[in-house]
Amino acid sequence: MPRLHEKMESNERTPLIATVHVAPPRQRYQHSTVRRFCTIALCSTLLMATVFFLVPLAFLPGHRHHRQPLPSPHHSTTSIPYKELQAILLNEPKAEKAQEWSKYYTAGPHLAGKNYSQVLWTQERWEDFGIKAGIVAYDVYINYPLGHRLALYEKKKAKDSEASEWKVKFEASLEEDVLEEDPTTGLENRIPTFHGYSASGNVTAPYVYVNYGTYQDYEDLVNANVSLKGKIALAKYGGIFRGLKIKRAQDLGMIGAVLFTDPGDDGGVTEENGVGLYPDGPARNPSSVQRGSTQFLSVAPGDPTTPGYPSKPGVPRQPVDGSIPSIPSIPISYVDALPLLKALNGIGPAPKDLNKWWERNLGLKYKGVEYNVGPSPDDLVLNLVNEQEYVTTPLWNVIGVINGTLLDEVIVIGNHRDAWIAGGAGDPNSGSAALNEVIRSFGVALSKGWKPLRTIVFASWDGEEYGLIGSTEWVEEYLPWLSAANVAYVNVDVATVGPSFKAAASPLLNQALYDIVSKIPSPNQTISGQTVGDLWDHKISTMGSGSDFTAFQDFAGIPSIDMGFGPDPEAPGDTGGAVYQYHSNYDSFYWMNTYGDPGFHYHETMAKLWALFTAKLAETPVIPLNATDYALAIQGYISNVETKIDAAIAGTTTEESELEARGRPSPSAPIGSISKVKISFRKLHEAASSLLAAAINHDSWAAKLAEEAGEDIPWWKWFTKVKLYFHIRRANDKYKFLERQFLYKEGLDGRPWFKHVIFAPGLWTGYAGAVFPGLQESIDDRDFRNAKKWVGIIEGTIIKAAKSLK
Repeated sequence: MPRLHEKMESNERTPLIATVHVAPPRQRYQHSTVRRFCTIALCSTLLMATVFFLVPLAFLPGHRHHRQPLPSPHHSTTSIPYKELQAILLNEPKAEKAQEWSKYYTAGPHLAGKNYSQVLWTQERWEDFGIKAGIVAYDVYINYPLGHRLALYEKKKAKDSEASEWKVKFEASLEEDVLEEDPTTGLENRIPTFHGYSASGNVTAPYVYVNYGTYQDYEDLVNANVSLKGKIALAKYGGIFRGLKIKRAQDLGMIGAVLFTDPGDDGGVTEENGVGLYPDGPARNPSSVQRGSTQFLSVAPGDPTTPGYPSKPGVPRQPVDGSIPSIPSIPISYVDALPLLKALNGIGPAPKDLNKWWERNLGLKYKGVEYNVGPSPDDLVLNLVNEQEYVTTPLWNVIGVINGTLLDEVIVIGNHRDAWIAGGAGDPNSGSAALNEVIRSFGVALSKGWKPLRTIVFASWDGEEYGLIGSTEWVEEYLPWLSAANVAYVNVDVATVGPSFKAAASPLLNQALYDIVSKIPSPNQTISGQTVGDLWDHKISTMGSGSDFTAFQDFAGIPSIDMGFGPDPEAPGDTGGAVYQYHSNYDSFYWMNTYGDPGFHYHETMAKLWALFTAKLAETPVIPLNATDYALAIQGYISNVETKIDAAIAGTTTEESELEARGRPSPSAPIGSISKVKISFRKLHEAASSLLAAAINHDSWAAKLAEEAGEDIPWWKWFTKVKLYFHIRRANDKYKFLERQFLYKEGLDGRPWFKHVIFAPGLWTGYAGAVFPGLQESIDDRDFRNAKKWVGIIEGTIIKAAKSLK
């Protein structure tokens, strides 16, 4: 690690102004009291003026447009104007370079904790670009696959005998087809299909089709008197995080789980609609298998043996019960799922016998599947074998740093490097390729004399796929420093797998994103001059989980954003509607070059967007955050919660709220009990109004300071510069620490790692963000005393946030 790493270790703020030591006089002169006072005052004033004059000149942007900065203890003697930096970041990223980086990253397997040569290569490239880079290692508890099997057995009478014997009716291949066109799929060292953090086991039992395996799907089966205990769950991917499908099965006494992807979730890009199958077309290859982690992500990410502290050698390890599954699971393709589903035809309830949500996206009906749930009769059982090796092994983050003038204002940007397969051209290495182009472009700016106002940290995380491990352990290790210095975290997991721009962010960052997308030309312009912003719906999602922003936003209270280009569900297959074959061997360089991003134009666009967004955060004298957006969002969240309670009392719901409820527990008490416990939101609204007023005032003051900072203040108005400098520093501190005000030290009920009271992943969704999670979960559980407690906690954090802005 470079110099910044040493600062991290000390957990001390770097002083902005060097201490000036004045030598004592050699002899004492006799002066009167008045003359002595005047002499001291004059000398002190001149000394302070000299020091304070230099620092603001280096800080305020006048020098960036009109002249070179004067020297200061932490600033280079040359710089380039901000407009020139923007031009470099817009012109330097190249599609052909991103293609080169993608080809390297996708050339071989790079599971978490594997392929150290790729770690060194990444470090070396960043240093070639002029960025100091180091490697930060953690010893983590993860699993690697040893073997697996899935067979359907049928009990039949033996020939010439009254006795019965078990016969194999179907043996799943558990393999993806090797394609001549796609070299990655035929690598001898390709990674088998498996689940991260899955339990080893060999179980045989009847099985039940459980739809998407959401909390409510299981409740529907229980209410339909379908026997689940002792059975194996057969679930579709989608709707919620895969680990929670297995958690609920485990909670209900099921002994194993098998997960598959239904082509009905691929929209119109399917074989049924006449679209060619990959590699002949953009539709899903029938043998495609989604690998992935089954860690209980909504409980806590990171190494499950070290919750809340970094996985360094020799640290105490906690038991993993309650953090990862205790029953075995495996992923399969829909080709392997077909015989299992067909064997249930006519057995048990059909989708229409349950409710409308079971009749959605039944993509295998055209293959003869009726989607009955079973359970399979006693003479038809599944044998599920899953063999995993659990080890404590190193994984490696690559961390690069450009030290800025202000070392206590830091921007962190990152992407993870590890993948479940040899490829990973979309997830994560489209982001890795874009990150390399971002860093290379900043390196070009450095070579021209640029130095950022704020420090920028670049991260290539390891272990994201297993449970956001590399980023979580790093945040846990450097939490004191991050809490004091980190202004924002900018995450790009998947840079591109299609043409549709998507973003999730803390509301503080909304305006900065709107500004930057309007500056980036879109690769799919229908009218000349269209920008990414012109073709975007401008919807910014709330922060949930599922990528490396989680520890920053939900644990450390650092405003974060996650962005990238995804598939366009409305586009036909030949114009951007290619199915993204997530976590499968077909997320390959060939797929990306042929269907995902031919020409790598979206890689280039994402690099430009990412670089300019980072530069805006790092270079603007007044941090470009917007507190008013946050306050308005909070007001909306409060109103939404009230509406849901009113709807619950009235017994009415919308289709949207019903769909959302599929991932939440059913009420454990009658609706009428809501009215027996009065939950008043009056004080919550008052707190939110107070926050809005404070936010408007602060944003207005910050805008005025930004305007003044952009003016060319003459040198002789040094006191104006000094005053402006300290006002901007004060305003920036308020922005920097605003998100931290929403942290609750005790954390959420049952999952104390999550500290943020506004945002967290849904307890039974995992990926999707929940707003006021403590309150929402209490209402879902009909625990209204606890709900009142959370109203008070939320009110307290909002009041604290309002006070912090005054």
